[in-house]
Amino acid sequence: MEDNIFDKVHEVDLKKTMETSYIDYAMSVIASRALPDVRDGLKPVQRRILYSMIELNNGPDKPHRKCARIVGDTMGKYHPHGDSSIYGALVNMAQEWSTRYPLVDGHGNFGSVDGDGAAAMRYTEARLSKISMELTADINKDTVDFAPNFDETEKEPVVLPARFPNLLVNGTSGIAVGMATNIPPHNLNEIINAVVKIIDDQIEDKEETTIEEILKIIKGPDFPTGGMILGTRGIEEAYRTGRGKIRVRAVTDIETMPNGKSRIIVTELPYMVNKARLIEKIAEMVRDKKIDGITDLSDQSSREGMRVVIELRKDVNANVLLNQLYKHTQLQDTFGVIMLALVNNEPRVMNILDMLNYYLQHQEEVVTRRTKYELNKAEERAHILQGLLIALDNIDEVIRIIRGSQTVQIAKAELMERFGLSEVQSQAIVDMRLRALTGLEREKLENEYQELMKQIRELKAILADRKLLLGVIKEEILIIRDKYGDERRTSIGFDEFDISMEDLIPKEDVVITMTKLGYIKRMSHDTFKSQNRGGKGIKGMQTLKEDYVEELFMTHTHHYIMFFTNTGRVYRMKGYEIPEASRTSRGTAIVNLLQLMPGEKISAVIPIEEYKDGEYLFMATKKGLVKKTPITEYAHVRKTGLAAITLREEDELIEVKYTDNDRDVLLVTKYGQCIRFDEKDVRPTGRTSMGVRGMNLADRDEVIGMQLDSQGCDLLIVSEKGMGKRTSIEEFTCQNRGGKGVKCYKITEKTGNVVGVKAVNHDDEVMIINTEGIIIRMKCEGISVLGRVTSGVKLINLQEGDIVASIAKVRKGDEEPIDSVEDTDEES
Repeated sequence: MEDNIFDKVHEVDLKKTMETSYIDYAMSVIASRALPDVRDGLKPVQRRILYSMIELNNGPDKPHRKCARIVGDTMGKYHPHGDSSIYGALVNMAQEWSTRYPLVDGHGNFGSVDGDGAAAMRYTEARLSKISMELTADINKDTVDFAPNFDETEKEPVVLPARFPNLLVNGTSGIAVGMATNIPPHNLNEIINAVVKIIDDQIEDKEETTIEEILKIIKGPDFPTGGMILGTRGIEEAYRTGRGKIRVRAVTDIETMPNGKSRIIVTELPYMVNKARLIEKIAEMVRDKKIDGITDLSDQSSREGMRVVIELRKDVNANVLLNQLYKHTQLQDTFGVIMLALVNNEPRVMNILDMLNYYLQHQEEVVTRRTKYELNKAEERAHILQGLLIALDNIDEVIRIIRGSQTVQIAKAELMERFGLSEVQSQAIVDMRLRALTGLEREKLENEYQELMKQIRELKAILADRKLLLGVIKEEILIIRDKYGDERRTSIGFDEFDISMEDLIPKEDVVITMTKLGYIKRMSHDTFKSQNRGGKGIKGMQTLKEDYVEELFMTHTHHYIMFFTNTGRVYRMKGYEIPEASRTSRGTAIVNLLQLMPGEKISAVIPIEEYKDGEYLFMATKKGLVKKTPITEYAHVRKTGLAAITLREEDELIEVKYTDNDRDVLLVTKYGQCIRFDEKDVRPTGRTSMGVRGMNLADRDEVIGMQLDSQGCDLLIVSEKGMGKRTSIEEFTCQNRGGKGVKCYKITEKTGNVVGVKAVNHDDEVMIINTEGIIIRMKCEGISVLGRVTSGVKLINLQEGDIVASIAKVRKGDEEPIDSVEDTDEES
């Protein structure tokens, strides 16, 4: 007998067995116990409790039921674990200080913020809250998958439909094996607004929603106990990476008592801080002499709200002592964010945009499945109604067939054969009551049939068009926002440690220059001095023989600078990101700062302080095309650049202007032609559109500049040989876009072609740059005002072989002492 027993013993490797068993256990804890699903934000035990309460018909419009009944039903049908863990999860979902939007409406003693435990489950009662019904809405319409329970005697939902993003709205925490999750709760309004933003961007075929856009909508966590979050750095880090630390501080007030003493009143605590333990900690520190100056400590909290009073000695500085309490107690606490949840049953750390996108994908599936379910039901009913209406149209014959049949089966068969009916339709006819023969009942059937056909068309349209489907999701989620949304409880305050590198950079005006070969640098605007026209200028930079300064503009260190290229793309950086250099250095190659494509060069630069609705970018190309696009379409530029305009072959983008849709546009060509038209003649188009004809050009002529009438009262025109003039903009009358324009500059051998144009006022200053890098700065009042068909005066003395490369207008307020230089006035 012993031999037989030992024959059944199998030797195994204990190490491998332990590894396999532990991995199985770990995966069970990870996937089936401690971590929430990204779609409905619930752990299995929470989902099973809510579903059990639905099955028990324990909704918000029904009486409360004993928690022992709910726990027992959950444990017996779906969750074969300890009753204490189930009851603990139920209690947590009912506590207003633990759950931002409670999913369970508790009745009885469910504990307190002081850490008191809930009464035994035999004493307490509960039912579903109103908002929790939104998690289970439409669950009976085949919206989610069901799976067998632990003993395969019941079916339970794998996930709930979740009509709102519960994972972010209520947050969660849990410790699995080798990993943990700690997602803070948020404000329902902000989270739903973020989902709506993503939906709108997808409906309108815009670029993918960015985290920057989401950060503007979701201010930060919104804890049920209120409190104040210090700074935004921790919030941004958590939202971008899925991990971060958020410092939360109690809300306090310092009051002066009639006897001259001060007292600190605490009205809100950081999330999950136990009030009773906090008071004990403060009392302990006073006893141990770690904090000196507190004379009395009392908890005066009531149904009206929290109120902890800390009375101080008369000689104590209340602010200093409060800072000590922040440092040594949980009046200031840190919430460590770990945004980890199950995606396709696998744990994953996500940023906030990922979580919102996964939720939206879930809603698309839920609404699609619900729509298919409703479509099937509607088609089935319409099919039956169609048969009933056929029967009513031929009622005498139908009655004759039924009366003449021996059995119901024979009657059904004859009806199917005579009228081409299905078995379902024939069954409905033989089941039809005599009252359906009345005229009123027939009218009801016809109306119902017409309504069903309309519903069927609408449901099919939703299934055929994703944008309509997204519209349905948006409409439903906005109803939830309006119904359950509330004000933020947690404020966002300043954190003295929350200072970015950008905050340390001085806010100042700067001059930025860029050469033809693409070298760029930042300089102080004080570098250049004003001179009268005809001066030799000062040395601006050392350039190579084949290189010269091509762009010069004024901006601010903290403004965005949008770089538009000749190929129609746009890049962006802050002013301070351009390396500072001396007046005579070459600067940094632009390709080291921007990820330019081969052959790209900067053709326009727009400093932007902020992106506002109702403002536009107006663009002009070398071939005379123009385009107007809302500035907001360019608010999110990737490091690799963004398409700003679609260009035809051999065309280039030459100028971009910032407008408010209320300006006149002036285009000037190298052969001295100019056209002026109202920018309203150009309707706004999308970011990647090509634009429309702005000017009809002569053979080989090109647009060299675009100005707005709001930029000045005169048009300063400069030729490549240093000649120039001012002409009043009033001499250029408005005409329809697309024309040839009028003569604005007299081209001669002495002048050369037009190279630059600027709209200026009498007190403006300009800088003129030649191909050797020489820069001269002069006041516009020193430049003659002449008629349209003239060539102007000598503005800059050029060495042999030099020509003017470009001109730039200096902003007002940049005046320096004027160096006297002899004038040379040559008019023609």
